[in-house]
Amino acid sequence: MKKRTYRNPVVKGFFPDPSVIRVGEDYYMVNSTFQYFPAIVISHSRDLVHWEIIGHAITKNEYLDLTGIEDSHGIWAPDISYYNGTYYIFAPLRLNNPENGEKGPLRVQLVMKSDRPEGPYSKPVIIPIDAIDPSHFIDDDGTHYMVVPPGVNIIKLNDDCTEVIGEPVAVWPGTGRRAPEGPHIFKKDGFYYAMLAEGGTGYGHCVTAARSKNLYGPYEPCPYNPVLTQTDPEAKLQRAGHGKLVQTQYGDWWILYLCGRPNEGRFCTLGRETALDPVQWTEDGWFIVNNLKGPSEEQEAPSLPEVIYPEKNFDDFDDSKLSLEWQFVRNPNELNWSLEERPGHFRIWTENYDLNNIAARNTLVRREKHHCYEASLKLEFYPSNAGEQAGLVCYYGRRNYVKMFLTYEDDMKKVKVVENRNKCVTCLGEVSGLQSNVMYFKVKVKKQKRDFYYSLDNQTWIHVAHISDARFLSDEGVLEGKHHTGTMVGLYANNGGNGRRICADFDWFYYHSLES
Repeated sequence: MKKRTYRNPVVKGFFPDPSVIRVGEDYYMVNSTFQYFPAIVISHSRDLVHWEIIGHAITKNEYLDLTGIEDSHGIWAPDISYYNGTYYIFAPLRLNNPENGEKGPLRVQLVMKSDRPEGPYSKPVIIPIDAIDPSHFIDDDGTHYMVVPPGVNIIKLNDDCTEVIGEPVAVWPGTGRRAPEGPHIFKKDGFYYAMLAEGGTGYGHCVTAARSKNLYGPYEPCPYNPVLTQTDPEAKLQRAGHGKLVQTQYGDWWILYLCGRPNEGRFCTLGRETALDPVQWTEDGWFIVNNLKGPSEEQEAPSLPEVIYPEKNFDDFDDSKLSLEWQFVRNPNELNWSLEERPGHFRIWTENYDLNNIAARNTLVRREKHHCYEASLKLEFYPSNAGEQAGLVCYYGRRNYVKMFLTYEDDMKKVKVVENRNKCVTCLGEVSGLQSNVMYFKVKVKKQKRDFYYSLDNQTWIHVAHISDARFLSDEGVLEGKHHTGTMVGLYANNGGNGRRICADFDWFYYHSLES
């Protein structure tokens, strides 16, 4: 019987910093969401290969204010754990840098709990520890610990995981590579195993390990370090690191970890994605990943019953709630969007700020998952004052995006395509003198190339603009600020600052892969 195989990444698009657990026959994973809201995406699988989004850990504006958070700040690498019927999610909130010489923490830790993996989760408890990438370890006696970098630092918590008991204890600094972060501790066969992500989250990333008979050490570095990294500069999977192990109900071990797929050069426009590889245990009691061969492009699937979930690539906005594929850029203004005011449509009421302003709200996006795809939408919009605009956007951050929109300018309606390339704003194409208020917009992506079209009937498409090099929509192509996300695609509306509040109605949105 032919063995099932899969190809990496198993979760495509912007799904970085995976943390995974198994409860019974079910697997749950969380990933970073940075400035996007709702925050901390939660996914479910039965076979470790196929995943579906089941919720977010933070869904209420009052639980997390991201309105002024810079791009790639906000929620960094979260961790999910389970103990005695309770699901725990630990996550760092990366704050903006203090201004004008002021002092203050760069990060705090959030702790949320639920009796269901999808939530709802409790209001986050803030633990004032200035660190990134917290994880949760529960020892055999039920004692709770938070583990934070740099290296591996252990902090004892109270039984509710709401307060710190004592000072952090540094137990392993890592192997000497830069940026030792993403720590995890787990226990097996009398050993405490420590894991780290080292080398930085770009090219040269890796996973390292150490172990000790005692929680507080001393820890012996693994002789096979790094247990996972990419050494082939020509391989399709790069940036491999920041992972967490999970054991199946049948005793096999696997690791979920982040990776990046370069897109015509060393530019990962899809951001950091989630990959899966088998874990082996050596005769001397160490774990290694994929027999130290590095990340696999194709791999034999886990010995688990295959469960495939349908792709959710068409949204007609007929449901009473938004699909879990969607996220807002920062917190939405709940008064200025609706699925109910015009049933079967996603309605946005315009606000003053354009996409290049951190105060812009109600930009709705989903992850790009393929290097080649099409996305299209149907819009009804009645602009009549200068600046009013609504349409489609390929969005990396407020300094890097491409938008295609219907607007009013020079006493007429226009379709325009405008690029913001590292804060350099350029009109790439426009069509003037249009009469219709109903528009169809489409972007066709072929690796680094992007073409933008509009239609009046969803059949005849008119080309408006072409981009030959979209590297600015990638972690590696951003020239200012932090850059840890991936390109998103979706819809938006604003008034360009004229103060008017008018509605834009989106009838449907369609995402379609062009890859075999």
